Amino acid sequence: MQAIQVFAEHYNYVVTIFLMMAGLYIVIARGNMIKKLIGLSIFQTSVYLLYITPAKIIGGTAPILDPAFKVYSNPLPHVLILTAIVVGVATLALGLALVVRIKEAYGTVDEDEIFAKDGEQ
Repeated sequence: MQAIQVFAEHYNYVVTIFLMMAGLYIVIARGNMIKKLIGLSIFQTSVYLLYITPAKIIGGTAPILDPAFKVYSNPLPHVLILTAIVVGVATLALGLALVVRIKEAYGTVDEDEIFAKDGEQ
């Protein structure tokens, strides 16, 4: 019974770890470059969750000084994650552009086939 209670209290971390392991597995186990980029994107999302989860303070308010409020939330982690999302989207777009160029050059996006064609030359 206690394990279920701990799980329920920390479900954000459980979801984060699941997404992190799923993204890492996709990156390692797949040879298709598009699938690898999707795995990296899932892994990146898990890092966002890992960083945002402890930043939210229940009952906290925006850091505007007011005698009525005693508990404040720090907005810096949220701002940093917004910046990281923008960088992540740009990186994903660059990765997809590179995959398009690799597809044009080699005719495939599978790593094994690219290595085989590269070894023939």
